[in-house]
Amino acid sequence: MNALVPLPVLLPLCATGLSLAVGTRLKQVQRFVSVAVLTAVLGLSLTLMVVADTRGPLTVHLGDFAPPLGITLVADRLSGLMLSVSSAVTLCVLIYSLGQGMADRDEETPVAVFHPAYLILVAGVSCTFLSGDLVNLYVGFEIMLVASFVLLTLGGTGPRVRAGSTYVIISLFSSMLFLTAIAMTYAATGTANFAQLAGRLAELPLGVQTLIQAMLLTVFAIKAAVFPLAAWLPDSYPTAPAPVTAVFAGLLTKVGVYSMLRTETLLFPGNRLGDLLMAAALASMVVGILGAVAQTDLKRLLSFTLISHIGFMVFGIGLATRDAYGGAIVYVAHHITVQTTLFLVAGLIERRDGTTELTRIGGLAKAAPLLAVLFFVPAMNLAGIPPLSGFIGKLGLMRAGVADGGVWAWILVIGSAVTSLLTLYV
Repeated sequence: MNALVPLPVLLPLCATGLSLAVGTRLKQVQRFVSVAVLTAVLGLSLTLMVVADTRGPLTVHLGDFAPPLGITLVADRLSGLMLSVSSAVTLCVLIYSLGQGMADRDEETPVAVFHPAYLILVAGVSCTFLSGDLVNLYVGFEIMLVASFVLLTLGGTGPRVRAGSTYVIISLFSSMLFLTAIAMTYAATGTANFAQLAGRLAELPLGVQTLIQAMLLTVFAIKAAVFPLAAWLPDSYPTAPAPVTAVFAGLLTKVGVYSMLRTETLLFPGNRLGDLLMAAALASMVVGILGAVAQTDLKRLLSFTLISHIGFMVFGIGLATRDAYGGAIVYVAHHITVQTTLFLVAGLIERRDGTTELTRIGGLAKAAPLLAVLFFVPAMNLAGIPPLSGFIGKLGLMRAGVADGGVWAWILVIGSAVTSLLTLYV
C-alpha cells in the first residue's frame, strides 16, 4: 500500500507531458486524459484515506533515502481527507469547465495550456497534502505557484495580467520567507523532516522556537489569506475564468490552512501564539464580512466572504483543543466544497447575463429558478443554517470555545455568531 502514496502526485505530472504532446490537435484526447487522470487520483485518494484510517499512516521515502536527506511522503487521516476532498473538487471543476466550454477557448488562449496547467496544479496540491517535510511542502507550494500564474492569466487580458502579477509578487515574497524559515529550522535542528522536528524543536531555546513558529505562520497566513495579509485576494481571484476562480477560492487557500494545522499540532503543540491567532481570526471574520457587505459585484462579494470564513478555521487552530481542531477540520472540508460551488454558480450567472454586478441582475430568481436554487443552498450552508454542514462546523467551533471558557474564546464565539448573521444578510 505504501507504493500508492506518491501516485496522486506522479500521475498528474506524467499526464501533463502527454497533454502537452497532444496539444490543440486532438482536443478530445486531451480532455479524456485530464478527466481520466483526475478520476484515478480521486480513487487513489479515497483508498489512501480508508487505509490510513484502518491501518494507520502510510509512509514512503522516495529513492529509499532516509530522512533528513530523503523526500518523505506521508498519508494519514488528515492528509487522506484533504486529498479526497480536493480531488473530488478538482474533478468536478474540470467537468464543469468542459461543459461550459471554458477550458480551451481558442480565441482567448491560442495554445491549449489549460489542461497541462490544471494537472500541474493538482500535482502541487497533492504534494503539499502528502509532504512529510518542510522542503517538500515548499516544493508543493512552488508547483502550485507556477500553475496558478498560468491559469490566472489565461487569455492575456489586461486585468488578468495585472491580477496575476500581484498574485505572483505576493507569492514570491512568501516563498522567500518560507525558504528563510526552512534554512533557520535546518540550521537549528539538522533536519526538515516533520517526524524528527517534532522532537528536536522542543530542545531549542524558547525564543528560537517562537521565531520559527512565527515565520512559518506568517507564510501560511499569506497563503490562506488571513487578515491583515489578505489584501491581495479580492483583486486577484475575480478576474480569472470561473473554473479557475472556483478552484483557487475553494481549494488553494485551504492548503495554507492545512499547513497551519499540520505544523501547529505536530511541531508547536504548546500553543504559544494562540492569542495572536485568535486575534487574527476575529479580524478576518469581521473585516472580511464587512467588506462583503460593501460589495455590489458577486465575485468580489464571495472573495470577501472567503477571507471572513478563513477566520473560523484559524479560530479552531488558535484555540488548540481537541474539539477545536475537529471543528476546524470539518469546517475546512465543508468550506472547500461550498465556496467552490458558489463561485461556479457565479460563473453560470455571468455566462447567462454577461455580468455579476448585483445591480444589473435583478429578477434572476424568477427568470432562472434552477440557478437560484443552485445558489441558495450553498449560500445558506455558508451562513450556517441547520442542518447543513456549515452549521455542524460552526457549532463544533463554538462549543469548543464555550468549553475553553477563556476571554478570547468567548470573544470569538460572539464574533462567529455575528459573522454568521452578516453572512446571511450578504
